[in-house]
Amino acid sequence: MKQTITTFLFYCLALTLSTAQNRTLKLNGDVTTKDQVTIKGKVVPYNATAGNQPVYDENGKPIATLFYVYYERSDVADKSTRPLFISFNGGPGAASCWMHIGYTGPKKVNVDSEGYPLQPYGIKDNPNSILDVADIVYVEPVNTGFSRAVNDSIPKSKFFGVNADIKYLAEWLNVFVSRKNRWPSPKYLIGESYGTTRVSGLALELQNADWMYLNGVILVSPTDLGIERGGPVEAANFLPYYAATAWYHKKLPSDLQQKDLDAVLPEVEQFTINELAPALTKGGFMEADKKKQMAAKIARYSGLSEKVVLEHNLMIPTSFFWKELLRDKGYQIGRLDSRYLGIDREEAGDRPDYAAEYTSWQHSFTPAINYYLREVLKYKTDLKYYIAGQTRPWDRDGANADRTGANLRQAMAQNPYLHVMIQSGYYDGATDYFNAKFNMWHIDPSGKLKNRLEWKGYRGGHMMYLRDEDMVTSTDDIRAFIQKTLPKPDQPAKY
Repeated sequence: MKQTITTFLFYCLALTLSTAQNRTLKLNGDVTTKDQVTIKGKVVPYNATAGNQPVYDENGKPIATLFYVYYERSDVADKSTRPLFISFNGGPGAASCWMHIGYTGPKKVNVDSEGYPLQPYGIKDNPNSILDVADIVYVEPVNTGFSRAVNDSIPKSKFFGVNADIKYLAEWLNVFVSRKNRWPSPKYLIGESYGTTRVSGLALELQNADWMYLNGVILVSPTDLGIERGGPVEAANFLPYYAATAWYHKKLPSDLQQKDLDAVLPEVEQFTINELAPALTKGGFMEADKKKQMAAKIARYSGLSEKVVLEHNLMIPTSFFWKELLRDKGYQIGRLDSRYLGIDREEAGDRPDYAAEYTSWQHSFTPAINYYLREVLKYKTDLKYYIAGQTRPWDRDGANADRTGANLRQAMAQNPYLHVMIQSGYYDGATDYFNAKFNMWHIDPSGKLKNRLEWKGYRGGHMMYLRDEDMVTSTDDIRAFIQKTLPKPDQPAKY
C-alpha cells in the first residue's frame, strides 16, 4: 500500500460489544487506505475502506454488524454517473472473499494460471479488475467474514432464511448507499452461487421496500432460483455438463473428442431437449429398444459405460458421475469444478470422499484474505474470518420459500432499465451451465423480457475466473454489460 489514512469512526459514536468468544465486535467503524492498480494498461488510483455497519431491526435497534470492503476510484469526482457494484457470495454461509480477491477486486489471490494454489500465499495486483469502470462494495452477511449478530439472544430467524436474508440486507444497503452518498449512481448487483438467489430477490426488495432501482444484475454460477424443473427435466438437464467434463478428461468417443468443446455441446444440448427429456417422461413404460437407444446415446455423451447408464435407469446422479468418470484411473473429480482430481480411500463406492476443488480453493484463499484484510487494508481484529460461516439451518419453507426467479422477473418488468447477465463455467457440476440457460429461458414465460437477458459460458468451473483466460473474458463481458446498460443522457425508463 502506498499510504495509510487514519482510522476513524462513523459519526461520533464508537460502539463495541463482546461476542461469545470474548473478542471485540465493532458495530460502527472503518479504516481507509490508498493504493493504485494498473488495469488494461492504465493506472487506476483508489481508496479502500474496510469497516462495519449495523443491521437495525424494525425498531431501529442494532441487532448485528456487517463487515464490508468498499473500493472507490479516487480520481473520479462526480459519482452521479459512476456505477456502483454491490457484490455477494453465496453458500449460504460463504464469505465474500471469493469474488473479492478472486474476480473483480483490485487485488487477486496468488494462484497459478488455472487456479491451483501456490506458495508463498498472498495476493498480487489484478490487471482485470472492474475498478476501472465501477466502484465496488463486498458485503459479508451475518456469520460470514467478520459479520456477527450482536449477541446470542438475537433469533437466527432474523437472518438465516431465503427471504429473511433478502429483507435485512436490503435495509442494510439502504443505509450504506445513504452514508456513502451513492443514491444518484447507477447500481448493479453481482452474486455468485447462492449469492444469485440473494441478488435476484434483492432486485425486487430494493425496488419495492427501499425504492432503489438497478441497472443490472449479474448472476455468476446461478442456483435454480426457485424455478421448477423436477423429474425427467431435472435428470436430463445434467447431460450437457457431463459431456463437457468428459470432453475435458478425454473420455468421449474419438469422433467427438477431436472436435472443439463449442462444437460438441450444441449437439448434446439438442439431444437433451428434443430426445432425452421427452423419453424420460415415459419412465418404466419406455419401450425396451428405445431405452437401449437412449442408454447408448447417454453413454456416448457422458463418457460412462452403457452398462452403468442402464443400471441407473438412464438417470445418472451427479455424485455417482463424479466418482465414476475416472474410477478406472484411480481418481474422483470435483463437484464445483470437475477439472480438479481427488484420491479416495477406496475406488469402490457411489460418491467421492471429499470435494477436491473446494479443499484446493480454501488452501489458497484463507491465508490470502486474512493477510490482506489485516496487514494490507489495516483492519485489526481478533475475530475469526469465517470463510465458511455457521448459517444452518437455513429456512427455505413457508414465508422463506424461494421465489427469487419470479422476483427477478417482476423487478425487470417494473424497471425497463434493468438487464440481467448470467455467467457459467462449463465444468461446474453444482450449478451447471445448462441449468443456468434453463433459468434464462424460464425466468419470463412471456418472452417479452428476453432481449434484456443474456448468458455467457467459460472453460472453467464454478469460479471460472480463477483461470487466467476466463478472467480476461469474463471481466470484459462485465465491462460490455455495463456499457450496454448505462442509458444515454435523458433516455427515459419506459416501454
